[in-house]
Amino acid sequence: MLIRSSFVAASAAFVVFLGTAHAQETSMEGQEAGAMPSGQMPEACQTGAAPGMPAMAEMTSDMEGMGEHQRALMEAMMATQMPMIQGVMAEDPDIAFACGMTQHHQGAIGMAEAELEFGDDEQMKELARNIIDDQRREIEELTAWIEEQAQ
Repeated sequence: MLIRSSFVAASAAFVVFLGTAHAQETSMEGQEAGAMPSGQMPEACQTGAAPGMPAMAEMTSDMEGMGEHQRALMEAMMATQMPMIQGVMAEDPDIAFACGMTQHHQGAIGMAEAELEFGDDEQMKELARNIIDDQRREIEELTAWIEEQAQ
Protein backbone atom coordinates (compact mmCIF):
# COMPACT_ATOMS: atom_id res chain seq x y z
CA MET A 1 0.00 0.00 0.00
CA LEU A 2 2.85 2.37 0.87
CA ILE A 3 4.56 1.64 -2.45
CA ARG A 4 1.35 2.31 -4.38
CA SER A 5 0.74 5.54 -2.46
CA SER A 6 4.32 6.68 -3.08
CA PHE A 7 4.02 5.84 -6.76
CA VAL A 8 0.80 7.85 -7.10
CA ALA A 9 2.35 10.82 -5.28
CA ALA A 10 5.51 10.65 -7.40
CA SER A 11 3.46 10.39 -10.59
CA ALA A 12 1.35 13.40 -9.63
CA ALA A 13 4.45 15.43 -8.77
CA PHE A 14 6.03 14.47 -12.10
CA VAL A 15 2.93 15.58 -14.03
CA VAL A 16 2.96 18.92 -12.19
CA PHE A 17 6.68 19.29 -12.92
CA LEU A 18 6.14 18.55 -16.60
CA GLY A 19 3.37 21.09 -16.93
CA THR A 20 5.33 23.76 -15.11
CA ALA A 21 8.57 23.15 -16.93
CA HIS A 22 6.69 23.03 -20.24
CA ALA A 23 5.50 26.55 -19.66
CA GLN A 24 9.06 27.67 -18.91
CA GLU A 25 11.21 25.78 -21.40
CA THR A 26 11.20 25.93 -25.17
CA SER A 27 13.94 25.45 -27.66
CA MET A 28 14.69 25.78 -31.35
CA GLU A 29 14.05 29.52 -31.51
CA GLY A 30 10.66 29.36 -29.84
CA GLN A 31 9.65 26.06 -31.46
CA GLU A 32 9.20 23.39 -28.84
CA ALA A 33 11.56 20.48 -29.48
CA GLY A 34 9.82 17.30 -30.51
CA ALA A 35 6.37 18.80 -30.91
CA MET A 36 4.69 19.01 -34.25
CA PRO A 37 4.13 22.73 -34.91
CA SER A 38 0.45 23.53 -34.45
CA GLY A 39 0.25 24.63 -38.08
CA GLN A 40 1.27 21.08 -39.08
CA MET A 41 -1.11 19.37 -36.68
CA PRO A 42 -4.27 18.26 -38.45
CA GLU A 43 -7.02 20.78 -37.81
CA ALA A 44 -9.13 18.13 -36.09
CA CYS A 45 -6.40 17.91 -33.43
CA GLN A 46 -6.49 21.64 -32.75
CA THR A 47 -10.17 21.98 -31.94
CA GLY A 48 -10.20 20.66 -28.39
CA ALA A 49 -9.92 22.98 -25.44
CA ALA A 50 -7.81 21.64 -22.61
CA PRO A 51 -9.17 22.25 -19.13
CA GLY A 52 -7.28 24.84 -17.11
CA MET A 53 -4.64 23.66 -14.69
CA PRO A 54 -3.92 26.69 -12.47
CA ALA A 55 -1.83 24.71 -9.97
CA MET A 56 0.73 24.01 -12.67
CA ALA A 57 1.00 27.66 -13.64
CA GLU A 58 1.63 28.64 -10.02
CA MET A 59 4.39 26.09 -9.47
CA THR A 60 7.99 27.04 -10.18
CA SER A 61 10.65 24.66 -11.30
CA ASP A 62 13.76 24.69 -13.39
CA MET A 63 16.07 22.20 -14.99
CA GLU A 64 19.38 23.88 -14.13
CA GLY A 65 20.51 21.00 -11.94
CA MET A 66 20.00 18.44 -14.69
CA GLY A 67 22.62 17.13 -17.06
CA GLU A 68 22.37 17.91 -20.77
CA HIS A 69 20.94 14.49 -21.56
CA GLN A 70 18.31 14.85 -18.83
CA ARG A 71 17.26 18.27 -20.10
CA ALA A 72 17.04 16.96 -23.67
CA LEU A 73 14.84 14.04 -22.58
CA MET A 74 12.62 16.28 -20.43
CA GLU A 75 12.27 18.87 -23.19
CA ALA A 76 11.26 16.16 -25.66
CA MET A 77 8.52 14.98 -23.29
CA MET A 78 7.37 18.43 -22.22
CA ALA A 79 7.15 19.77 -25.75
CA THR A 80 4.34 17.37 -26.55
CA GLN A 81 2.32 17.63 -23.33
CA MET A 82 0.03 20.55 -24.21
CA PRO A 83 -0.50 19.52 -27.86
CA MET A 84 -1.30 15.98 -26.65
CA ILE A 85 -3.81 17.31 -24.12
CA GLN A 86 -5.35 19.53 -26.79
CA GLY A 87 -5.59 16.57 -29.18
CA VAL A 88 -7.32 14.22 -26.75
CA MET A 89 -9.98 16.86 -26.11
CA ALA A 90 -11.50 16.22 -29.57
CA GLU A 91 -15.15 15.21 -29.23
CA ASP A 92 -14.83 12.08 -31.36
CA PRO A 93 -13.05 9.35 -29.35
CA ASP A 94 -11.23 7.93 -32.38
CA ILE A 95 -9.95 11.34 -33.45
CA ALA A 96 -8.98 12.13 -29.84
CA PHE A 97 -6.98 8.90 -29.69
CA ALA A 98 -5.27 9.52 -33.03
CA CYS A 99 -4.43 13.13 -32.17
CA GLY A 100 -3.07 12.22 -28.75
CA MET A 101 -1.01 9.36 -30.13
CA THR A 102 0.45 11.58 -32.85
CA GLN A 103 1.88 13.90 -30.22
CA HIS A 104 2.89 10.99 -27.98
CA HIS A 105 4.91 9.59 -30.90
CA GLN A 106 6.51 13.03 -31.46
CA GLY A 107 7.72 12.88 -27.86
CA ALA A 108 9.15 9.41 -28.44
CA ILE A 109 11.03 10.70 -31.48
CA GLY A 110 12.45 13.60 -29.47
CA MET A 111 13.58 11.26 -26.70
CA ALA A 112 15.14 8.87 -29.22
CA GLU A 113 17.00 11.79 -30.81
CA ALA A 114 18.35 12.69 -27.36
CA GLU A 115 19.57 9.10 -26.98
CA LEU A 116 21.37 9.34 -30.32
CA GLU A 117 23.01 12.59 -29.28
CA PHE A 118 24.01 11.69 -25.73
CA GLY A 119 23.88 7.91 -25.40
CA ASP A 120 26.87 5.60 -25.49
CA ASP A 121 25.35 2.13 -25.76
CA GLU A 122 25.11 0.88 -29.36
CA GLN A 123 22.14 -1.36 -28.57
CA MET A 124 20.19 1.64 -27.21
CA LYS A 125 21.22 3.79 -30.17
CA GLU A 126 19.98 1.13 -32.60
CA LEU A 127 16.71 0.93 -30.67
CA ALA A 128 16.45 4.74 -30.82
CA ARG A 129 16.91 4.69 -34.62
CA ASN A 130 14.20 2.03 -34.93
CA ILE A 131 11.88 4.03 -32.69
CA ILE A 132 12.36 7.12 -34.85
CA ASP A 133 11.57 5.19 -38.04
CA ASP A 134 8.57 3.38 -36.54
CA GLN A 135 7.10 6.46 -34.88
CA ARG A 136 7.43 8.58 -38.04
CA ARG A 137 5.62 5.88 -40.03
CA GLU A 138 2.86 5.70 -37.42
CA ILE A 139 2.54 9.50 -37.33
CA GLU A 140 2.07 9.47 -41.11
CA GLU A 141 -0.63 6.77 -40.79
CA LEU A 142 -2.42 8.57 -37.97
CA THR A 143 -2.26 11.93 -39.73
CA ALA A 144 -3.58 10.46 -42.99
CA TRP A 145 -6.46 8.83 -41.09
CA ILE A 146 -7.28 12.07 -39.25
CA GLU A 147 -7.28 14.02 -42.51
CA GLU A 148 -9.55 11.39 -44.13
CA GLN A 149 -12.05 11.85 -41.34
CA ALA A 150 -12.14 15.59 -41.90
CA GLN A 151 -13.36 15.15 -45.49
